Amino acid sequence: MIEAPCAPLAALWHAPAAMPVPPWRGLARAARSSAATGWNDPAVPDAAYVPPPDGGEWERADPRDAGFAADLLDEAVAFAREHETPWPLDLRAHLEAGYFDTPPHNEIIGPVEPRGAPNGLVLRHGRIVAAWGDTRRADMTFSVAKSYLSLLAGVARADGLIADPDEPVGRTVHDGGFEGPHNGAITWRHLLQLTSEWEGTLWGKPDMIDRNRDIAVEAEGPRKGEWRALRPPGTYWEYNDVRVNRLSLALLRRFGRPLPEVFRERIMAPIGASADWRWEGYRNSFVEIGGRLVQSVPGGGHWGGGAFIHAENQARIGLLMLRQGVWGDRRVITEDWVRQSATPCERNPQYRLLWWLNTGRQLRPSASAGSFFAFGAGGNVTWIDPAHDLVAVMRWMDPAAIDAFMGKVTAALRA
Repeated sequence: MIEAPCAPLAALWHAPAAMPVPPWRGLARAARSSAATGWNDPAVPDAAYVPPPDGGEWERADPRDAGFAADLLDEAVAFAREHETPWPLDLRAHLEAGYFDTPPHNEIIGPVEPRGAPNGLVLRHGRIVAAWGDTRRADMTFSVAKSYLSLLAGVARADGLIADPDEPVGRTVHDGGFEGPHNGAITWRHLLQLTSEWEGTLWGKPDMIDRNRDIAVEAEGPRKGEWRALRPPGTYWEYNDVRVNRLSLALLRRFGRPLPEVFRERIMAPIGASADWRWEGYRNSFVEIGGRLVQSVPGGGHWGGGAFIHAENQARIGLLMLRQGVWGDRRVITEDWVRQSATPCERNPQYRLLWWLNTGRQLRPSASAGSFFAFGAGGNVTWIDPAHDLVAVMRWMDPAAIDAFMGKVTAALRA
C-alpha cells in the first residue's frame, strides 16, 4: 500500500516565491494562525524583525530584555564551548577511515576541508542574544544541506516546476532514472520523505551502500550495505544519501541551471546572506543541461562536497523558516511549504520534507515538541523553535551533548 499523504496538507500557493508581502498582512496572518497551530505569535515589533543584509549591523539584545535569565544562558554557552565534537579536525582522514562507509565505498569524490572549532549563536525574536566561537567560518555542514534541497523543492513547487508533489518524477524528468515499474512509481514526495526506495547507481555510488543504514552508528552498523528486498515506493523510510542525490539531480533537471545559482538567487540573496558560502558537487557529477556541463550537488558531505557555510548564514535560513517563509516584506518560501516541513508523516513522525521534527519530544526531549531541525553529521544543527520564537545554530558540538544544550537554553527562558 502506498503511503497516504501527510495531514494536514493544504494546497500550495502558486505565486512566485519572491512575491512581495505587505508586512501588516504577514503579521496579521501569523496572529490568526498561531492560535490554531501553536506557532508562537511574539510581540508585533519583534515579529517583523529580520537583520539587514550582510555588512549591516545584526541587532543584539540583552538576554534579560529577550526573556532569558542571563546567568543561565551564560551557562548554556559555556556548556557549548566545553562540549566539542569528537570528530578530528582532519575531516578527510576521518571520512577515509570509514566513518560512513567501509572500502571501497568510502572513496572521496568531492572537496573536503579541515573543520574549525565549535561555534554558534542563539537568536530570540530575530536578534542575537548569545554567540560563541568564530561564527563567520564557512565549514562543511554535511546533511544540513538536505534541508536546503527542501527549500529548493519549495521554490520549484511555487514556480510550477513541480506541478504536484504526489506526481511521479518520471513525468517531467526524462534521464533514465525514473523508468520501469519500480522507479517509475516514485513521486517527488517519496524522494523528499526518504521513502522512495529508488534503485540504481549515481556518481559511481550504488543505492545499496545505504540500505539497512543506521545513522546512529553509520559504518559500524552490522547490516549496512547488505542486500534487502526493496519495498514499494512510499511504504518504507530509510536514510539514503544516494537517493537524496538523485533528488538533487532531478531538481537540477527541472530548474535547468545549477542549484547553487538558484539557491543564491532565490534564498540567500533575499535574506541578505554573505557571499562566502558555496555548494560543491563531485568531480564526476557533471551533466549536460542546455548545451553546457553543469555540476549536480549532493545533499550532504558523505563522500565530500556539499554545503560549506558559516553559522550566521545558517541562522538566517533558520530565521526564514521561523518567519514562515517571509523575510521583511518579501515572501521567499510559501507558508504552506514551511508548515508542511514541520508536520509529521506516518512513515517516520520525526521527519518531513528533509527536516527533522520533534514529534512527542522523542528526538530531543529537552526541546519543545514543535521544534524542528536541520541536522548534519559531526554535531551541526540548526534548531528552530516556533513556540519560543527562537533559532539556534550549533557547529561542531558533541552530538551526545546537543539535547542537554537545548535543555539549558530552554531553562534559561524565564517563565
